[in-house]
Amino acid sequence: MGQKKLTLEERKVRRRALDDLNLPSFKEFLANQQPTPLAATRKATEILQLNIGLFCNQACNHCHVESSPERQEMMSEAVAARCLALLEGCSSVHTLDLTGGAPEMNAQFEFLVTGARALDSARIEAGLPPLEIIDRCNLTVLAEPGYENLPHFLAKHKVRVVASLPCYSAKNVDTQRGNKVFERSIAGLKALNDVGYGVPGSGLHLDLVYNPLGAFLPPPQAALEAKYKEELHDAFGVSFSQLFTMTNMPIKRFADFLSRRKELSAYLELLVRNFNPDTVPSLMCTNTVSVGWDGQVYDCDFNQQLALTLHNTPTGTTAMNEDSGAAEANGKALDVFSLAALDDLKAVPVSTDSHCFGCTAGMGSS
Repeated sequence: MGQKKLTLEERKVRRRALDDLNLPSFKEFLANQQPTPLAATRKATEILQLNIGLFCNQACNHCHVESSPERQEMMSEAVAARCLALLEGCSSVHTLDLTGGAPEMNAQFEFLVTGARALDSARIEAGLPPLEIIDRCNLTVLAEPGYENLPHFLAKHKVRVVASLPCYSAKNVDTQRGNKVFERSIAGLKALNDVGYGVPGSGLHLDLVYNPLGAFLPPPQAALEAKYKEELHDAFGVSFSQLFTMTNMPIKRFADFLSRRKELSAYLELLVRNFNPDTVPSLMCTNTVSVGWDGQVYDCDFNQQLALTLHNTPTGTTAMNEDSGAAEANGKALDVFSLAALDDLKAVPVSTDSHCFGCTAGMGSS
């Protein structure tokens, strides 16, 4: 069974769960809001996110990308070079977001970082700020043989590190991410601290990401950040810049987890019950372009994993018939080679599906 068939079946399962709850599609749900109908409306591209490969030294239970040491998908140099060309041609982009898998384990990681940083001189001459380059790091990669110099490379190029650490407890982290992962994560944080990351005044940002261990929403971010800082500093002498909380998306491994426990309908109901209209204007799909390892173009990393590809459609048509998987009927799938410029996407509607309720629940997700 191919990837598109697998993702279509997964979307059908969530659609049935919404039907059981007598809930409309996400697009219809937004349009029916009172007193003001809402919509996820695309704006100028500000963030270019590249998923540069699915190979990872971990295989976490919650991973919406389904990365693992068994995955071989990797971005080629040709795709990476085209992404840099699109980045150079779009003045509205202020952030390059590199993710995976473990993005650092892809051969194009350093090429992308150095190539993007080399664009800063021209940006500054044009009155634009330097690019923000983000590395979505799992921390344990820093302990892998051959990656000892990675903290120095990241610091040299002023890369912002956004690192996954789902708890300050070893038991909870190892339950979700694997044996000894917490221990190796702390070692990675210390290595980053040693070169200045997370140290006040260094200019090197080290952010942590929390996501729940089960079918519930994350707690308030500010209070949890204070607890993280206290626990990590007191127990390990570790410091970091900010904590971001993320809602688990009901897709891929987490969706399988919910289905096995017969909790998928209840989780979707939880997301809808906690819908926050204030999150809609800042949804990541409105200002982000996500590119897969093969160069295919998407609204966000979650749509990428569900094969909800952006399509070159005639003006006024719909890019994706929600929950039907019928995008092929509406036009040609866009990739970085068929796309002349990121600005060309302004006319392409945002593709939505039932998992989008996760991005509008509580304080939202990104």
